[in-house]
Amino acid sequence: MTHPSHGRPPLTAARTLLAARTLLRPTLALAARTLLAARTLAAARTLAAALTLLAGLAGCAPSAANGAANGRLGVAVSVAPQRYFVERIGGDHVAVSVLVGPGDSPHTYEPKPEQLVALSKAVVYFTVGVGFEDVWLGRITAANPGMRVVDTAAGIERLPLDDHHHADDDAGEGGLDTHVWVSPRLVARQARIIHSTLVALDPDHAADYDANLAAFEGDLAALDAELRATLDGLQGRKFMVFHPAWGYFARDYGLEQIAVEVDGQEPSAQELAALIATARAEGIDVVFAQPEMSTADAATIAREVGGEVLLISPLAEDWLANMRAVAQAFRRALAPEAP
Repeated sequence: MTHPSHGRPPLTAARTLLAARTLLRPTLALAARTLLAARTLAAARTLAAALTLLAGLAGCAPSAANGAANGRLGVAVSVAPQRYFVERIGGDHVAVSVLVGPGDSPHTYEPKPEQLVALSKAVVYFTVGVGFEDVWLGRITAANPGMRVVDTAAGIERLPLDDHHHADDDAGEGGLDTHVWVSPRLVARQARIIHSTLVALDPDHAADYDANLAAFEGDLAALDAELRATLDGLQGRKFMVFHPAWGYFARDYGLEQIAVEVDGQEPSAQELAALIATARAEGIDVVFAQPEMSTADAATIAREVGGEVLLISPLAEDWLANMRAVAQAFRRALAPEAP
């Protein structure tokens, strides 16, 4: 932390401090009002600790911006699979922070104040198009006007959300599927954007980034071939999932996704009955859900068809292993007679 006796802080650090304090001012005020309204001592103590933390983070922002990454590029991403991609390419030259942590949903997430302060020291933020980015991107960039914002999903044609029972729904993410990281082929495109950005920011390590990209692209090609072999013979089969996160995966490997929830809306009683009828007609006895969301509707459908709920997540940190595990889960559900 810079003190008066140590001289004036660098201009960039001063700007970072000003931006961080400006960003945190409404958050601190809101937390203070909530503290006064807290009805229990435990809640009051928690909020008081948060106020102390925020004040300290805001005051220390310049020194954190100058050295927290230990010589590595400070990189921010929205979801955990992106960290996997950036670390595969950046290796030891990047320090990656993820906004949406375990158990959170990128569709309803709100960044924590300390995360917004941490963003003030990132040199680049790789977006991917998930819902909260549209709401928070302005405030995120206000915390760090010099941070580069790069859309890793640029140029990818988005699939429409599976909207077989919410006929009038046009809310949320504009009816387009944002889960572009569940397709190895689309991840290869995102990897090239990450690579070119890191090379531009850190040309001294371009050779490392080149080698890491080549190795990652090789792994992606091998994964794609492996998933095709795993799902061979299942083309045209339908699977039911609570949240429509697997549309690009289904398209790549010839499957069809039937979503229970679309664009954040759970089905009505009538729509739920229609989904149960569809499951029976298609011989579906596994309903996939994800641990970050409610499983109640999935459990209702599974119970009515004498099936079960299986949890899969598009947000797992070990992306490569998770893609293999999800493919195996689909294989077992769609071809139960297979070994």
